[in-house]
Amino acid sequence: MPTPKALRPFAHREYRVLIAALAISIFGSGMWAVGMVYQVIHLGGGPLDLSLVAAAGSVGLVAFVLAGGIAADRFPQRRLIIAVEGANLAVIATITALAMTGLLQIWHLAIGAFVLGMGAAFFFPAYSAILPRILPAEDLLAANGMEGSMRPVLQQAAGPAVAGIVVAALSPSHAVAAVAACHLLAFAVLNFLSRTALATPDPGQDHGVLRKNTLLQDLREGVSYTVRTPWLLWTLLWACISVLFLIGPIEVLLPFVVRDQLAGDSSMFGFLLAVMGVGAALGSLLTASFRLPRRYLTVMMVSWGAGSLPLAAVGFMDSFWAIAAALFVFGATGSVGMVIWGTLLQRRVPRHLLGRISSLDFFVSLALMPVSMALAGPAAEVLPIWLIFAVAGGVCPIMAVVAMVVARMPGAPPGHRTCNGKHDAGRRLTRRRARRVSLLRPAAAALSCGRAPTECPPSEVPWGRLWAPAPECLPAPPGPGRCPR
Repeated sequence: MPTPKALRPFAHREYRVLIAALAISIFGSGMWAVGMVYQVIHLGGGPLDLSLVAAAGSVGLVAFVLAGGIAADRFPQRRLIIAVEGANLAVIATITALAMTGLLQIWHLAIGAFVLGMGAAFFFPAYSAILPRILPAEDLLAANGMEGSMRPVLQQAAGPAVAGIVVAALSPSHAVAAVAACHLLAFAVLNFLSRTALATPDPGQDHGVLRKNTLLQDLREGVSYTVRTPWLLWTLLWACISVLFLIGPIEVLLPFVVRDQLAGDSSMFGFLLAVMGVGAALGSLLTASFRLPRRYLTVMMVSWGAGSLPLAAVGFMDSFWAIAAALFVFGATGSVGMVIWGTLLQRRVPRHLLGRISSLDFFVSLALMPVSMALAGPAAEVLPIWLIFAVAGGVCPIMAVVAMVVARMPGAPPGHRTCNGKHDAGRRLTRRRARRVSLLRPAAAALSCGRAPTECPPSEVPWGRLWAPAPECLPAPPGPGRCPR
């Protein structure tokens, strides 16, 4: 019986170790979100103190995410991931000890949240960069889909639920101790990552030259690659606009929609967020179960653009199930695009730049998030909420179309194929297409005459709206005597 595509990455030992540790760590992060809140309240803190601790974590994440991308390209990702998990363990263990002895104060939690945020800034670029080294290209989509399915289930549902039970049954300090146990287990599991399997250097990366560069030079190299790669640049620009227009209305104004239009309370708001999380998990799992779409950029942008359109009607809806359906569609389509996007970064960005490009993507998503939430409240004071949702849900599809047109996304970007028949996009020409090009360029039959495979430059040979590699990079026809003399 063939293995389902979504489970194929589990055939690789290194991936099983990495995803097990990630699942435990994500579950612990979900527990920390609740344990930290009630620990602040237990210490007598109010909304201002809670805001301070939460803001400290966000500052640590945003301030160091670009440095985390540079580190992921400079240093072995295995060591970096283990070091981050070890630092998380040390911080949570210290907070647990202080809480158990009655010495914990608010500023301890703020410092701990800052270090945890900084750790996340180093962890996720390294995780994105290490996946292509432990998995074949055809399994990356399934691996990203699996992570996208785990995150809402463990971090947004299971972790907070378990932490709430522990706080209610015991105390906030016991919930924090459970978080420390999660990080201890994740740290132990990560140490089973093989050193030899990850010891080979990345192709195209000169570690000596890279480490001689300054941090600014490394960052400039990543930004330069982004600017001169249209599909990457315009996707990030779309992400900036979507974060600015969507996050604030969902996080800040949706509770007022629940109160004013549905006459609901906090439990109804929480259930709506849970529905959106379920949609995200199912969308990720569904994407992981199929092959990467042939026109992946088009599928990605249409999923994001069309998926945000139902939000335009949220301000007019007075039915709970209608709003739930809109949020479900938004969560599902958003996760479909995110799984494809993460896979494209890992398959199309050069490995020696992957950490920096991933951190730029992360930074773009995070930097405008607090701005969006800060602007949503004042905007609701002067504009009706229905208008804000209508603009947010309408701008994103329009900008998705603009991005596809300007960056020429209807077809896949030019691939890079080697003369031995391999290419990074994982798309293989059919024999009919190969024969078609051979007729157009007889020189294609001159390949593989005892010559070693060499790198072929990208070429833009459009067949309709489909980009293809240069015909000179096609495999030679099989059999003896086929090579021209």
